[in-house]
Amino acid sequence: MTPRRSPARAARPLAWAALAAALACAPPAGAQQPGAGAGGGPAARDDDAPPPPPPPAPAPAATPRGGGSTWASCAEHVPPGATRPQIQETFPRNGFSGYAAHLEVTVAHGKGETVLPEGFKVQGDSDAARALEKAGFILPEADAGAGPTSETTATDTGATTKLVIPFVPLPKEPGRSVLQLPPVPIAVSRASGELVTVCTRPHEIVVEDPIANERDPKVKPNPAPRPQREEWVLAKLLTFGILIGAALGVLVAWLVRRWLRRPRVVAAPPPKLPWVAALEELEELRRSDLLSLGRTDEYFDRVSDCVRKYLGARYGFDGLETTSDEMRALLARVRPPVPVLPQIAKFLADCDLVKFARLQPTEADCLDAIERGEVIVHRTTPPAVRPGEAAGPSGKQPPPATGGRAAEEAP
Repeated sequence: MTPRRSPARAARPLAWAALAAALACAPPAGAQQPGAGAGGGPAARDDDAPPPPPPPAPAPAATPRGGGSTWASCAEHVPPGATRPQIQETFPRNGFSGYAAHLEVTVAHGKGETVLPEGFKVQGDSDAARALEKAGFILPEADAGAGPTSETTATDTGATTKLVIPFVPLPKEPGRSVLQLPPVPIAVSRASGELVTVCTRPHEIVVEDPIANERDPKVKPNPAPRPQREEWVLAKLLTFGILIGAALGVLVAWLVRRWLRRPRVVAAPPPKLPWVAALEELEELRRSDLLSLGRTDEYFDRVSDCVRKYLGARYGFDGLETTSDEMRALLARVRPPVPVLPQIAKFLADCDLVKFARLQPTEADCLDAIERGEVIVHRTTPPAVRPGEAAGPSGKQPPPATGGRAAEEAP
């Protein structure tokens, strides 16, 4: 492929052709022209003329006051009294169209100076971006992971920052092309807050086509698709909400179940008063069929246990585990004195005879014993509850203290 010529080089043959035409139309001179033959032969051909000098390098568009230079892609600015930072730059001489070529810039600056964190950034609609595009270069998108990078290293005299700026050459014509990277700005912030902008040098690069060495290039298929993940905010929020709701539901269910299975305090019914319980038990015994079955010993023994249990609950001791002598001694110490203490002592003695002497009580002895027990209960009931509690559970009044042993023992 033939390399593309610059406009200055393309204008050279036209300039020489115009000059030859002007010389041919000029009137002949009297003297022999220098370089002509001795016999007046034709002058030397244009092909023997030396080649024209190369075109001068592009000059800056303007030179502002203060020693700075201004380009279409870069405007250098050094504040008065500030020292221009020293920069070293490298750029590859060869590259491929569509592949990034990295400009490495090393900036030596003071400790109080800082290269801007963004390193190098050109706005898409600025003059610098248009100048770069006109020169055949574009900047890759920084958000795609191909933006400029910077690394700062502290030294004894200051600091050194290395910038790596990618440029993608895109020549307008296919084949080999020679492109010139225009100067680009590098911004350094001083400790005083002033901004120093320095420009890099222009760099030339020979750009080859990626398929230049292929004899019959074919259209390559598209690369295999790569998975692309998209953040689905609604699904993420719903998932988090469901998980949190499930956790809260499990926790609430566990707390409710634990609360339902908690040990409940069942309020026990108030205990019956000793005299009420004793009269109910004696009345139940009176209605039993023990006497009709001839089980007088069991009947008498149950009357004795009922009276003993009542006396223990009434005066604060265990009546069933206390002997008759111990019970008489305990009742003798009660104050105010027990009103029927002699009758209680006689009742206990008769019960001991039946229990320990193996006497077989008759039916009359059993009925007399239950009447004596009811009299003892009625006579030892506290006076405050005696009017309402004196009546038995069936509502009948206590038996009169006339006739039999109960009448004799009644006070």
